Amino acid sequence: MDISRREFLRMAGASTIVGILGGWAAIELLPPRELEKKYLPKPGALKAKRWAMVVDVKKMDEKTANRCIAACHRIHNVPDIGDTKREIKWMWLEPFENAFYGEHQEHLTEQFIKNPFIVLCNHCENPPCVRVCPTKATWKREDGIVMMDMHRCIGCRFCMAACPYGSRSFNWMDSRPFIKERNPEYPTREKGVVEKCDFCAERIDEGLMPACVEVSNGALVFGDIRDPESEVRKILRSHYSIRRKSHLGTDPQVYYIV
Repeated sequence: MDISRREFLRMAGASTIVGILGGWAAIELLPPRELEKKYLPKPGALKAKRWAMVVDVKKMDEKTANRCIAACHRIHNVPDIGDTKREIKWMWLEPFENAFYGEHQEHLTEQFIKNPFIVLCNHCENPPCVRVCPTKATWKREDGIVMMDMHRCIGCRFCMAACPYGSRSFNWMDSRPFIKERNPEYPTREKGVVEKCDFCAERIDEGLMPACVEVSNGALVFGDIRDPESEVRKILRSHYSIRRKSHLGTDPQVYYIV
């Protein structure tokens, strides 16, 4: 059957659109994949209705912060690329004006403003990153942890654009050569994948506290914010705290005692 070039292109374009839409429809039907089998909760797993973290700014000096960052990056095979434009970071330091933009108050001490603040994924109650992910590579667990399935990620970076905290990093290259000391218990990542802090979900599911909390000497407190008797609730009841960009409606679950 003879067809014109214009007719052929029209038919080819229609077929392509149908194929794309069909592919996305198929992806939407797939449920979000939970953690790999070895990371599924065990009988001794830590449990909470809603995990949250409290940062005691007075205890979190730069030395302690760097120790927390090193512990986090070591167990999660976060590479040290040495290029700020391509760096991968799960926890890092930011000056006050960057971490709490618009929160400056006249009576804050100069020392407080100059101190760097440790920042990480806020594991929001209303995470915009989850809403925009087309493949459900990121989702929120029942205990509030915002997870990242790096096998399902297609590298569209919609989640990075949606996150108001800059908490996600993109692998512009194969990061494996930049891992100084590889942890065989945690997967490495490939080029084109987004990653971020996961509140050490794999450790929680084995009954362990997050690595950063263990080495923080009390500067980081982790617990169930929905339990009135938990340590995080007790601390927040007796201290004034602030959160990053809470006015955006994301309801971040990392609190800073100031």
